[in-house]
Amino acid sequence: MVSTKFIKQLNEKYGIKFHSKKLLEEAFTHSSYANEHPNDGIRNYEKLEFLGDAVLELAVSDYLYRHFPNLNEGELTRLRSNIVRTEGFSEFAIECGFQDEINLGNGEEKSGARHRKTLLEDVFEAFNGALFLDQGMPAVQHFLHLTVYPLIDQGEFTASRDYKTDLQEFLQQDGPVKIEYTVLEESQLPSHFLVELKVNGKVQSTGEGKNKKAAEQEAAKAALEKLE
Repeated sequence: MVSTKFIKQLNEKYGIKFHSKKLLEEAFTHSSYANEHPNDGIRNYEKLEFLGDAVLELAVSDYLYRHFPNLNEGELTRLRSNIVRTEGFSEFAIECGFQDEINLGNGEEKSGARHRKTLLEDVFEAFNGALFLDQGMPAVQHFLHLTVYPLIDQGEFTASRDYKTDLQEFLQQDGPVKIEYTVLEESQLPSHFLVELKVNGKVQSTGEGKNKKAAEQEAAKAALEKLE
């Protein structure tokens, strides 16, 4: 069950006080715990996670629409995609103290699931789903203003084009294809990467950048420009 200390922290740090403690506990209950404690009457967080995913997308969309009037529809879509991709939610979950409150079954606890990024991401979504049900969208927006939105304003996310995703979608219009990125050269001082891109075993392009990710984006951009 969630601790009294955590409930106090939610109130003091984020101004959040749940009306339904049961809903809050559900957001932090993994299926393994629910299965081991069927008599507790608490469901696992999976349905709240489903809801939270949609709530976060809507909340972020609303924020971006209101605060970035100079971005066009495509740029807003890419920026939102970069924000709501769940990889970053695990960091927010840790910063908010969610990690220690998750109810896990014995097997999952022993396997180190508490530190698993995907699980933390799920819990972050579930929490926002629970908050939405308990207090509505204004409470979710208030929470995000204190956690996620400051990073958006600081430029931690970018609206730049995701060439790798665009290339994959372009190539797979008529069916699956094999896309491979291979590092050909790598140096540390100064940092430099050269990446080769193959499609179905055939070299399409190369790309250079200060890190592997940037080099892959450049290779995908070059391939797109050639193919389009």
